[in-house]
Amino acid sequence: MRIDIITVLPELLKSPFEASILKRAIEANLVEIHFHNLRDYTTDNYKSIDDTQFGGGAGMVMMVEPIHKCINKLTSERDYGEIIYMTPDGETLNQGIANQISIKENIIILCGHYKGVDQRVRDHLITREISIGDYVLSGGELAAAVLCDAVIRLIPGVLGNETSALTDSFQDNLLAPPIYTKPREYNGWKVPELLFSGNLPKIEEWREEQAYKRTKERRPDLLED
Repeated sequence: MRIDIITVLPELLKSPFEASILKRAIEANLVEIHFHNLRDYTTDNYKSIDDTQFGGGAGMVMMVEPIHKCINKLTSERDYGEIIYMTPDGETLNQGIANQISIKENIIILCGHYKGVDQRVRDHLITREISIGDYVLSGGELAAAVLCDAVIRLIPGVLGNETSALTDSFQDNLLAPPIYTKPREYNGWKVPELLFSGNLPKIEEWREEQAYKRTKERRPDLLED
């Protein structure tokens, strides 16, 4: 997979890809990450990429021309499965969306900034708009990093145990069940005896029951879906 990220602050985005699972995925050539500084696509002497709103109003707006130039350059070089704009009023990111995007070969992510982008970008250049929650960030860079993390870990070969992602919360519309490791008893707190029984069908049945119970208590809306 190749991910091209368009941003006015590439330096803000680099560190999440320089450690842990994302770094290993890049080093193993399972994913390519490319940052594109939007200021490289403007002919303005001041490298401006934003301007005031038509009709008045507070906040600056990212201009259509440099964004169009950047996207045009990228799409002239290869095909993209999605051109994504990170915005608070997009569809809320969930595991299903991450699964869908993880099977794309190439995607572009546009990070909003200031008050947002000229609406013509959204009308004519973007194929999907995604939010990471009902709140507003200073820009789309951190949201883009969240999306990339959620997607990249699903690519075959990225995780040491490929079945691990399949048992994550939300994969089957249930929260994950409780998990335990050594020691068997600590401070008087014991691990359920069933987990030491070796009876794998019974253990899986217990895990399913616990996942359902936890979901019912914490996220009953998932069961409605």
